[in-house]
Amino acid sequence: MTLLSRLDTVFDLLATAGARQYGQEPVSQLQHALQAAAMAEAAGATPALITAALLHDIGHLTDPDFETALDRGEDRWHEDLGADHLADLFGPEVTEPVRLHVPAKRYLCAVDPAYAATLSPTSRKTLALQGGAFDRDAACAFIARPHGREAIQVRRWDDRAKIPHLATPDLAHFRAHALAACSR
Repeated sequence: MTLLSRLDTVFDLLATAGARQYGQEPVSQLQHALQAAAMAEAAGATPALITAALLHDIGHLTDPDFETALDRGEDRWHEDLGADHLADLFGPEVTEPVRLHVPAKRYLCAVDPAYAATLSPTSRKTLALQGGAFDRDAACAFIARPHGREAIQVRRWDDRAKIPHLATPDLAHFRAHALAACSR
């Protein structure tokens, strides 16, 4: 499979399965992804970080049972599913912020007590499933990791990308960023 056909497969998955509702949030998976990517682009992020913002929740879409598992109180590790799904196409500049965006939430809850209050009800529920806020040692270890700071940026866009009817560029707009971020 060529690089372009692999990229097409990822974008097709987001375009089709992305029509599903994003948990209990007031947006679809695709709207959530586009909003996060648009926020990254507006912030002047690199093509890799824009792509990570766009695809940070792709693991939700690779697991057809994700939403029902969440309703049963199961953590399906969508961050790892997503990063692994993207690994043959992108390098760690994309895959690691995807993999680390959940630990970034746990980090932010540990270092900023007010942060948890800003989370949506769904994010608070998943925080509990994901182990809650880090302790001091885990927070220090997280921030020292390669791509930890980039994951925090993706996390912040993720948290804000839940606005009903927000106008964003379409999925095709972000293809050039994704192509630039692809491993060659």
